[in-house]
Parts: sequence; C-alpha cells; structure tokens
Amino acid sequence: MASATHKDKLNRLKRIEGQVRGIANMVEEDRYCMDILTQMQAVKSALARVENQILKDHAACCVAEAISSGDEAEQKAKFDELVELFGKVKR
Repeated sequence: MASATHKDKLNRLKRIEGQVRGIANMVEEDRYCMDILTQMQAVKSALARVENQILKDHAACCVAEAISSGDEAEQKAKFDELVELFGKVKR
C-alpha cells in the first residue's frame, strides 16, 4: 500500500469518524430527522469510497500477487475471501 494512499485513507476515515460524532450530537440535540438522515447518507457514501479504494488496493496487491504466483490454491483463497465478504453484506 503506497504511503500517500495510506494517509489519504486514514484522513478520510478520520473525517468519517468526526461526521459520526456529529450525527451522535445531532441525535442528542434532537435535531430534525431529515438532517440526521442526510448526514448518515453522507457517511455511508464516504465509507463506500474508502471501501472501494481498499478493494482496489487489495486487487492490485494481494490478488495480483496470488495470480502471478501461479499458486491455484492461493488464487482460490483470495477469490473465496471476496465472495464470502460480499456475501455477508447481502444478508
């Protein structure tokens, strides 16, 4: 994982962390539901962007290494990890 990309992901996650704390404050203050929901959608979108970047990194690094190794068991393991993870999301 490249250092700049690593820092970018950490910065995004820290911003998301701040957004989530802000949402908690909004709930504590009994703010308008639509405002809270709007902020929640923003957090979900931001998380999806970080998730996509991490998935791309995984494909470019871990999966690519398994493919170039020629080890079919390792290739299958990497593929199975992704299928299992995304299968959990659909439940």
